[in-house]
Amino acid sequence: MNIVTIEEQTFKQVYGRFANFANQVERICRLNNHQSDKWLSGREVCALLGVSIRSLQNYRDSGKLGYSQIGNKVYYKSADIERLVAECTANHLSEKKSNYIPTNK
Repeated sequence: MNIVTIEEQTFKQVYGRFANFANQVERICRLNNHQSDKWLSGREVCALLGVSIRSLQNYRDSGKLGYSQIGNKVYYKSADIERLVAECTANHLSEKKSNYIPTNK
């Protein structure tokens, strides 16, 4: 084992930089901790939505569904899938309301 001796001022400077670095790492971890979101593959999304790979590509191309690509593999955030389903459900319900014709008895 080797013992290294450094000046007190140098030690304080190194310690201060390390403490600053540790604080930044903790802050980044706190920010990203609540933003954690599950990523799904295209096959998983197709199974969840009951759509084809081509339909999923149409959602991507039209901007209805965000995605990330690593190499040839495409991933989707579960929050984006939930948003898409909510929008489609809201649109479907509003179409039903606009097509509703009350009957008088």
